[in-house]
Formats: sequence, C-alpha cells, structure tokens
Amino acid sequence: MLSPKRVKWRKQFVGRATGFAVRGANLDFGDYGLQAVEEGRLTARQLEAGRIAISRSVKRGGKIWCRVFPNIPVTKKPAETRMGSGKGNPELWVARVLPGKVLFEMNGVTREQAKEAFERAAHKLPFKTRFLVRE
Repeated sequence: MLSPKRVKWRKQFVGRATGFAVRGANLDFGDYGLQAVEEGRLTARQLEAGRIAISRSVKRGGKIWCRVFPNIPVTKKPAETRMGSGKGNPELWVARVLPGKVLFEMNGVTREQAKEAFERAAHKLPFKTRFLVRE
C-alpha cells in the first residue's frame, strides 16, 4: 500500500476539508477520469482496491494514472485503553479529497471499457464520483 517514505512529523492534527479542489481538478494525462463529487478521506487500502479494480476490469490494458497520494497519518489508540496518556500511534495513511479532485485517469481503452472500469472502482470508494471524458 502507498505511504510516504519519510515524514517530518509522525502525528498530524485532524484538520478540516473545506471548499473545492483547485489543483488536480482537470484531466491532465488520460482521456477518461474519475472525479470526486463529495469530500472525504481516502485510505491507502481504498485507493489500492480501486486501482486493482480498474486494472482487472480492463485486463491490464491501457495506462492508468493515480492522481492522489495518502500523505496524512491517522492515529488510533489501542482497544480498552483509558482516556488520557497522549495521542495514539499512527495506524493508517489517508488522502484528503475535496470535491472536484480527479482520482484516477485512463488512456488507451474505449469509452465503454473506461466507464465500466471506473464504475467498479467507484464502488470501492467512500464518496460519490463521476465519470469524465476529455473534450
């Protein structure tokens, strides 16, 4: 799964995702794309599951670009631990996704193949998405 090689700080504040994606909102590489309609947090596992679903759907044909990277650590305290005694340890990595962000792009396949592949990937993601086509 994806995670940063090294980070400056092990633990981050939770933060807040507000507004719309300004950067990464257009198709830059492929002819077809999957764009987020809602905001949310995309874990490395969900991202990998979506990527595998796309890859298997097109039978490893075409080229796939993943436009997001999970660079935010999420901490969790162990089960049955009393309150206090500091913040928990990093458990997983997430990518903060704003509405309008392009998650995946694809090239070298037909429109029908791309649409079906992105529909399969969308089932693995925790927010609504839409299919994009380069004009």
